Amino acid sequence: MDNKFVRPSKEALKKRLTPIQYEVTQNNGTERPFQGEYWNNEREGIYVDIVSGEPLFSSKDQYDAGCGWPSFTKPLRTEDISEEEDRSHGMIRTEVRSKTADSHLGHVFPDGPGPEGLRYCINSAALRFIPRAELKQEGYGEYEALFLEKSDEGK
Repeated sequence: MDNKFVRPSKEALKKRLTPIQYEVTQNNGTERPFQGEYWNNEREGIYVDIVSGEPLFSSKDQYDAGCGWPSFTKPLRTEDISEEEDRSHGMIRTEVRSKTADSHLGHVFPDGPGPEGLRYCINSAALRFIPRAELKQEGYGEYEALFLEKSDEGK
């Protein structure tokens, strides 16, 4: 991942992103449940920020929470996301944003199945999925090891 990311202008982002991607990432929007591209994705790979390409989540940590959005037990690296209190819509929630691009991703809730008990409920529109087979060619080869079987490790 290139650490020299320069945040594009709002005009450039409007040209590059779809309307829903822009609304979610730049205006703290939310896509409709069960409508996003990845809510039921079962392929192996990683998810990156649609704006910066920053690696955020792995399919290894994805599960079906029944909520209609991609849900994860943890991010790839906690230092690559930020969490902020969100008091919108008459609720108190914890918003999740990407650190590099400051994209709104979704929210984290304390009702997940993992060891930390967290559910990262993320908008598909904020993500780009990189399939396992394309990690290296897309510049994310360091993440291939996540998908190696124990018997593959010495090869």
